[in-house]
Amino acid sequence: MQRYFVTPEQFGELTVVLRGEDAHHMVKVMRMKSGDEVIVTDGVSREARVALKELTPSEVTAEVVEELPMDREPLWQVTVAQGLPKGDKMELVIQKGTELGAAAFLPFQSERMVVQYDARKEAKRLERWSRIVKEAAEQSHRSRLPAVHEVHSWKQLIAAVADYDLALFCYEAEGHGPSGASGLGDRIRQARESGVLKEGEPHSVLLVVGPEGGFSAREAEEIQGAGAMAAGLGRRILRAETAGLAGLAALMYESGEMGGR
Repeated sequence: MQRYFVTPEQFGELTVVLRGEDAHHMVKVMRMKSGDEVIVTDGVSREARVALKELTPSEVTAEVVEELPMDREPLWQVTVAQGLPKGDKMELVIQKGTELGAAAFLPFQSERMVVQYDARKEAKRLERWSRIVKEAAEQSHRSRLPAVHEVHSWKQLIAAVADYDLALFCYEAEGHGPSGASGLGDRIRQARESGVLKEGEPHSVLLVVGPEGGFSAREAEEIQGAGAMAAGLGRRILRAETAGLAGLAALMYESGEMGGR
């Protein structure tokens, strides 16, 4: 069943009003008619199956048929902090990360990033990223929309580490270095053994992934000093847009989202 996100203001006690692109999509693309049913969620506290009543290309009114539980979100709230990659790779990370269950995305600038960051284009970029999140969340039947943070400086990212129960940064030296190097699974076990992560409880996790050039030794030292743990993703070198998605999938498994722990 098709799913749409609305604001809490659009979600009345008995009716829901959908406007703009959502209404246009229903009427012009999906060719929906009065009586058809869809699922709507306000991304905060309410989700319902609704029946469409009045339809125009600019506004659709629907009647609440059944309130539904908002039970499609992972136990661990994972924020993917991605060093800005070149081209449209960030869009791929956001789209697929939303499907996998990321709670938020935090793009950041770093020493070895290849892309030339232009602050003047940030508003337009954030608007596009937010639209991609909404489309991916609707397609994958999320109950909540992941947040998309403004681009952070390296110092801002370092300061944000303390806001999470656990912070991991994907560091290639941990994946194929000397004996004793720790993979992401090792770090999760350590966090469980130390009590940072408790079974069956919600936790906030920050997963930090570098740009195409990876992290410099100085950056690795600084982020570890802030409390993040280096974690490898295997003995192969992954592309910037692959590393975050691989790490996110591993975290979803470890949290029990995919039948793991």
